[in-house]
Amino acid sequence: MNPNFLVFAAPDIQEEEIAEVEACLRSGWLGTGPRVKRFEADFAAYKGVAPNQVAGVNSCTAAMHVSMVAAGLEPGSEVITTPLTFCATVNAILHAGLTPVLADVEADTQNIDPDAIEAAITPRTRAILPVHFAGRPCNMDRIMAIARKHDLMVIEDCAHAIETEYRGRKAGTFGDFGCFSFYVTKNVVTGEGGMVLSRDPAKSARARMLALHGMSQDAWHRFSDEGYKHYQVVECGFKYNMMDMQAAIGIHQLARVEAAWKKREAAWACYMDRLGGLAVGLPAAFEPDTRHALHLFTILVDPREAGLSRDGFLDGMNSLGIGTGVHYQSIPEHRYYQERFGWRPEQWPRAMAIGRSTVSLPLSPKLSESDLDRVVRGVQSLVKRRD
Repeated sequence: MNPNFLVFAAPDIQEEEIAEVEACLRSGWLGTGPRVKRFEADFAAYKGVAPNQVAGVNSCTAAMHVSMVAAGLEPGSEVITTPLTFCATVNAILHAGLTPVLADVEADTQNIDPDAIEAAITPRTRAILPVHFAGRPCNMDRIMAIARKHDLMVIEDCAHAIETEYRGRKAGTFGDFGCFSFYVTKNVVTGEGGMVLSRDPAKSARARMLALHGMSQDAWHRFSDEGYKHYQVVECGFKYNMMDMQAAIGIHQLARVEAAWKKREAAWACYMDRLGGLAVGLPAAFEPDTRHALHLFTILVDPREAGLSRDGFLDGMNSLGIGTGVHYQSIPEHRYYQERFGWRPEQWPRAMAIGRSTVSLPLSPKLSESDLDRVVRGVQSLVKRRD
């Protein structure tokens, strides 16, 4: 790779993580063990819940899958979610033997529209899976009211939303489950990794057990210095457990989460200020009494206004050595879902329009002022100014 290429969402890895990983390697304990337990406790404290309400897993996809299994939803039940999300959201529903149903997004927030959720409910609906897109909280008052009205479970996809808050409460603590990602591009990084949070410690314990083959709780202790512990397989589970090698990074990433958020806040303000005169759509203002996690800074490139297509913009930024992302083409744009469900993008027009014009700009605590200036000048060189 060109050493001058500005990598999209490059992780900010510092000496504390490197030293912790080295210590983990020297300890001889690489799999699920004491560092995972510490990371879980630290994450629970950050979210203001008890340690027995969280369970570390190897991805947010795994977190959503085991949450839906632990929820006890009967096979074939319908789960309503957004079409403007990564494929993992819908795939997890399918892996759990459930049926995804899409509800369109709001044009301004790009989050799932509560009115569209209401319209999508059928006698087979059993759960709502909202995604806090880009780190902006969904309208959880409306969503939880709908859930109570129709006796539905709520499983929050918080892959973008570690720091997100809605009316004084942290994302992931509203629903029956909250599912988090520590993928390499996320606000807290472990390389690969995720976390399940449940309001019910018993459901969290079941999720933890399902994530390690369905073996009885704390089966990893069978290799500890306490002596061999026999275990029982009590369910047919999965291989989704988090490793100490991952947690070794996450412990120190989480310790700096607020400082990193402040750096992304400064980058966000820079973009909003310096891109304001260009013919692109910028993120909507933050809603009152909420906290945006500032995970993705997405702009909308409309060729009729900007003077080039979205894909032309992507190519142009790449030629300038600046990495960008697409978050996301709507789910019905993908061939697999079209062939399996007969979905067409036009059925969810707002998600379709956003998905065909969206671009994510670099947003990372690692960005320097010169990096930000380079991104801004790159955008300015490619799109028109507003008349």
